[in-house]
Amino acid sequence: MAASNQSVLSLIRNIGVMAHIDAGKTTTTERILFYSGKSHKIGEVDDGEAIMDWMEQEQERGITIQSAATTTYWTRENKQFQINIIDTPGHVDFTAEVERSLRVLDGAVAIFDAVHGVEPQTETVWRQAERYLVPCVGYVNKMDRVGADFSRVLADIKEKFGIETAALQIPIGKESSFEGVIDLLTMEELRWDASTDGEKMERAAVSRELLEDARAWRDRLIDTLSAFSDVITEKYLSGETIEAPLLREELRKACIGRKLLPVLAGASRRNLGVQPLIDAVVDFLPSPGEARPATAHHPKKEEDVEVPCDPRGQPLGLVFKIQNDREAGSLCYVRMYSGLLKSGQVVYNIGKRKRERVNRILRMHSNKSEPMDCLSAGDIGVIIGMKAAQTGDTIGSEGWPVLLDRMRFPEPVISVSLEPKTISEGEKLKEILEILSREDPTFTARENEETGQLIISGMGELHLDVLVTKILKDYNLSARAGSPQVTYRESIGKTVERTENFSRVIAGRENAAEVTLRLEPLKRGSGNRYLCGVKNKSRIPDAVFQAVQRGVNGALASGIVLGYPCIDVGVTLSGIEYSELTGTEAAYEACASMGFDEAAREAQPFLLEPIMAVDLFSPGEFVGDVISLVTQRGGQVLSMETKAGGDEVKAAAPMAKMFGFMTSLRSVSQGRATFTMEFSHFEKKSP
Repeated sequence: MAASNQSVLSLIRNIGVMAHIDAGKTTTTERILFYSGKSHKIGEVDDGEAIMDWMEQEQERGITIQSAATTTYWTRENKQFQINIIDTPGHVDFTAEVERSLRVLDGAVAIFDAVHGVEPQTETVWRQAERYLVPCVGYVNKMDRVGADFSRVLADIKEKFGIETAALQIPIGKESSFEGVIDLLTMEELRWDASTDGEKMERAAVSRELLEDARAWRDRLIDTLSAFSDVITEKYLSGETIEAPLLREELRKACIGRKLLPVLAGASRRNLGVQPLIDAVVDFLPSPGEARPATAHHPKKEEDVEVPCDPRGQPLGLVFKIQNDREAGSLCYVRMYSGLLKSGQVVYNIGKRKRERVNRILRMHSNKSEPMDCLSAGDIGVIIGMKAAQTGDTIGSEGWPVLLDRMRFPEPVISVSLEPKTISEGEKLKEILEILSREDPTFTARENEETGQLIISGMGELHLDVLVTKILKDYNLSARAGSPQVTYRESIGKTVERTENFSRVIAGRENAAEVTLRLEPLKRGSGNRYLCGVKNKSRIPDAVFQAVQRGVNGALASGIVLGYPCIDVGVTLSGIEYSELTGTEAAYEACASMGFDEAAREAQPFLLEPIMAVDLFSPGEFVGDVISLVTQRGGQVLSMETKAGGDEVKAAAPMAKMFGFMTSLRSVSQGRATFTMEFSHFEKKSP
């Protein structure tokens, strides 16, 4: 039975497709679905017909906004492999979609633009993949474009990522004359028949004029691989022929160990090179059973445990995405790490300590679905019926209450106000905002206590524009959106200790409390920290200490002077007085909140503003004007690199001065310069 389970697991691949915006992720995914027989027509992003970009806004804007999941099957050597694919967005404003996808995947396809090489967002998603130790296969797309250079992209990858590359193919021809690739493992030329949309692939021996170059590249591949494989080294030194199956086996080990990046080449838009990429996914990326075991934390035992991927084990899964459906309600995307779940079964939300029922289980294909009887370890599916689940929740059984690592998402840095036109629509808007905040962990909504306005916050102008459009169009709501505003933070400049007293008579009963709090500034980026420094706690109920912590956390969230959340503040409860007669939880919560407010005002509070990492690409003749534009907005140029077709400039600039930057950039570069921007850090705001 165990062997049977492992054999089923060995035929599953959970992969993501990741890259910079416009590198060809969705286009490549569409071809994978077509050649594997999942779809019968190639959907084009440019025509708004891509299967994976099903949202109306994705089709209108021509970009991927939310990650879409699908499952397809690929037959190889009489084995049918199940490939679960998640197509992720490339725009930095939707980096949370990439984050939660990579958290649950076993492998990824990193797509590189053959002209621009490693682009800014490619670096961001690569760092995310590194954080979760996700093995990758590289694919250099757009080999048919003017300026395409396969060798330069390989050098760029090695320089920027510090990982060794192993070219498994080299292109035949370049730019407009690109017509196929040479497979360096089998030493064959691969070409695709345009009349069948590239479905028919022909293999032939390497022609004489290309043979010398192909041999040199194959020797380089073997030399690279020998650094990680003793078997290859021995055969190479003894002059033995190294066959393709052995190369694949050793490449697989090195790739799964993240020691090197196997790289292929193609032009997905012209239907060249996609089938070998699917083979590479099967050959070099791990099955759930081979992937690094998930780690979970046992809260009661205060220890970490490894979770082996075993369908016969205790059920354990991670909710990595919530999507609202008008008819079905919440769709909970779940990756199962152990055991299995069946339709109709009761499941335990371990973090929230709630039982929920699994009404239905679905296998997703973009926005379409098919029912499943059960969801087993190593697989990805959608559960309908869980009402309390949120992104990052662990579901399993009460008999094994362990928590899988939660995902970390960046802070929202930009806000807009929303004003409904009628009171009834105001109530409806609050419900919609609650749904959207469950779906998107980087989206927050709050009510301004002074003005009564609803304020929504997100990752960037495009992110908020997409959300506002969704509220107005998808939910058919009449509301006015204000101009984007920067979301600031507050912090303190010195250490202060303060004792606060609270005494009130409520409903004829005295409520009294006394706490001493010490506030201290922490290193920038370390977050807030709360410690209980009271030595003798035995005579004081735990509920009182919890009330103090609630009061402090509430005060941290509501700010000091201007009402912005506090960051990088250390709070220590250094003293507490308690009386059984007058000490209530409400009194201690209020006392802690008041104590924090008073101490923080004495601790030299100051405002922090978000600083953005700005990556620009400009033709050489405009780069001087582009740099000048950045510095005029208070930006600082960090580096500049010359690439094919222009210069890449990396800079840091305050978010407050970057509104409308795209219009100015287009103006000084005749519309030819582009930029991406993502949150970097908070910095003290200059007067």
